Amino acid sequence: MDTNDLIKALAADTRRPGLSMNTVWLGAASGALMLAGLVFFMMLGPRPDIAAAVETLRFLFKFVVTGSLAAAAFAAMRVAAWPEAELRKLLPYLCVAPLLVLVGVALELIALPSDTWAAKLIGTNSVLCLTFIPLIGLAPLALFLLALRHGAPSRPALSGALAGLAAGGIAATFYAAHCPDDSPLFVATWYTIAVFGLTLLGAIGARLAVRW
Repeated sequence: MDTNDLIKALAADTRRPGLSMNTVWLGAASGALMLAGLVFFMMLGPRPDIAAAVETLRFLFKFVVTGSLAAAAFAAMRVAAWPEAELRKLLPYLCVAPLLVLVGVALELIALPSDTWAAKLIGTNSVLCLTFIPLIGLAPLALFLLALRHGAPSRPALSGALAGLAAGGIAATFYAAHCPDDSPLFVATWYTIAVFGLTLLGAIGARLAVRW
């Protein structure tokens, strides 16, 4: 291709209509919530005693943690979709969920006798947690990786990790409505492992699929 042909091709490319990034992210977020909800209600559904559970602080605390994680990771992912993105300003927000978990664990250890700690940590549904948080989060992660392809991230692995973190936060929020284990010790252990799996998958997926 000579210079004139290259100039014509670039000019034609700039005239191609495309979606704005705001539209892309809105569609990705909406689609992620709908697909995660669809998988959740098809495969699990809310716990039978949810009406009573919503009156307890431990149950509600799970949603504060997972919701703040999903929101902060989604915001950081949007920033990371651009070249040379400045993420340092978002670090305090990404630290909110881990700090909340640490506070919750500390209060749990203070409130409960030490001989009950192991049982609370292990819980009754650890395998279910490790199975369904990734399953619920797969579709949101795929949508977020597609959205990143519309951007131009200079660090694809980091952007993909944030996509996995956001997808994990969404999936964990839905799963929390089913999970009968409300202890912060359980959340800190098994939710973290499950979300980390999606984070790692997002980093690997972005390295393979998100290029510009």
